[in-house]
Amino acid sequence: MAFYNSNCFPLILSLVLIIITFFGFSSEVRGYAFSIGEATIHDIQTAFKQYKLTSRELVELYIGEIRRLNPVVHGVIEVNPDALWQANKAYAERKLEAVSSSSPLHGIPILLKDNIATKDRLNTTACSFALLGSVVPRDAGVVAKLRKRRAIILGKAGLSEWASFRSTSAPNAWSGRGGQGKNPYVLSRRSGGSSKVDRPFRGFKHGGGFFRNRDKWVHFISCKRKLVVGIKPTIGLTSRSGIVPISPRQDIVGAGLYVEPFRMRWSTWMPLLVLIGKTHAATREASKFIPYGGYKQFLKPYEVKGKRLGVVRNPFSSFPNDSTVIQAFESHLHTLRQSGAILVNNLEINEINTILNATQSGEALALVVEFKLALNAYLKDLIISPVSWRDCQEKFEKIMMENKLDALIDERLKKTGITEDQAVNHRRQE
Repeated sequence: MAFYNSNCFPLILSLVLIIITFFGFSSEVRGYAFSIGEATIHDIQTAFKQYKLTSRELVELYIGEIRRLNPVVHGVIEVNPDALWQANKAYAERKLEAVSSSSPLHGIPILLKDNIATKDRLNTTACSFALLGSVVPRDAGVVAKLRKRRAIILGKAGLSEWASFRSTSAPNAWSGRGGQGKNPYVLSRRSGGSSKVDRPFRGFKHGGGFFRNRDKWVHFISCKRKLVVGIKPTIGLTSRSGIVPISPRQDIVGAGLYVEPFRMRWSTWMPLLVLIGKTHAATREASKFIPYGGYKQFLKPYEVKGKRLGVVRNPFSSFPNDSTVIQAFESHLHTLRQSGAILVNNLEINEINTILNATQSGEALALVVEFKLALNAYLKDLIISPVSWRDCQEKFEKIMMENKLDALIDERLKKTGITEDQAVNHRRQE
């Protein structure tokens, strides 16, 4: 078992919340002063409360756009057949002014990456046919929290098969189930990272992962190529239970969201806070570091005043000084300085070349070993598994009993030199 190129870092297993969406879509919401294409969660919730938009209308809009664009970009692997029912339920709760409707995620459609388990009619496969038809015992920890806050599970988003851990040569953003994912900005280019959900389905989007190559370590490469802000929580802050794993030592459920320029505010990060919990061993261990009253109290503008922030340029800043990327980066640093932050420029990391070399650092070997152990534990927990030897044996025995067969003969048996009679006799002796 291997991972996508020798420079791959552990992937951030992420959820996707659709808020802002779709190429060229700017329809106004029944006279409300925003278009769906630019709306934040706060905007949408305001429209809900004023009955200028319903969850069903929003879900129908998203499903329609998925049907229109997905054949091209291959971003969504499945749409939840119960999504409209959930939307109708959210509308009814809002009409009745139910307590649950006060949640900031109430009635908001969400796409989950296909390695996040849902105990419903959706599959959880890591985009692999090997897990198609498997039945999980329960919702993933983060999904349980989202359901509790009455978010709508819209469907499953694609990813590189097995989160880019399938092989060293498979194309990025490709999977057997979903095909080749494409970057909607330039269809001839790949989307970056293990994630396949692009701008057509953008919003509170997954930050595909840490990827690194010989000259730089890129955080949320999937996000940076899709105009998405990636959020990587501290390991253990969000639950990993119910996630198809790579490395329990480093896996984390992160998030990403599309944010219009200059519109980011503290409320932007509110959805992520609801994921913080104590439903996994690592999460319980980290819970002692969560401040009393949670993090919301600290989400205030201009809170960077007096904070020391390190700026590491080598080897990540490989763009020409006059490039748009560098200019934008320097502009943000200037904004931080104006806000009172103390920037420590050009920090150097000791042994950076070794750290960024998966073979030299031992990261490659560690991930392969951890993946095998973690995946076996995940498969063992499944109620039904297409790759379970016990389940396969039961199916074979059922076929044999129904057809009164002594054995099932594989065509490949001929290559072994064993005759069919020998195989049948061996079966009878058992």
